Amino acid sequence: QVQLVESGGGSVQAGGSLRLSCAASGRTFSNYAVAWFRQAPGKEREFAAAVSRSGGSTFYAQSAKGRFIISSDNAKNTVDLQMNSLKPEDTAVYYCAAREASTPYTTPREYNYWGQGTQVTVAS
Repeated sequence: QVQLVESGGGSVQAGGSLRLSCAASGRTFSNYAVAWFRQAPGKEREFAAAVSRSGGSTFYAQSAKGRFIISSDNAKNTVDLQMNSLKPEDTAVYYCAAREASTPYTTPREYNYWGQGTQVTVAS
């Protein structure tokens, strides 16, 4: 079983950047496909980005393409999400999730392990 802890959230002006980090304990991330989801108030949790177990493949929601970069560091056992050119509509709680498989999915129900979330607020 793996435990996930997110960090790096905060408040930023529109156009700014934040880097979120998801740290794993209990097991190594090399056994898992990992994704970032986000949930704004009153909305469903939605997919943002994901990386395959090998780290060789990345996937992005259309809203994240060209602005977000997901990366994995097996030596540090972390998966980071670099978010650039942030917009007020990116405001949400961001969650790290993991599934014990090689390929990530874009739906939350496919993931067995979740972090507690980290708040990202983008002011206009």
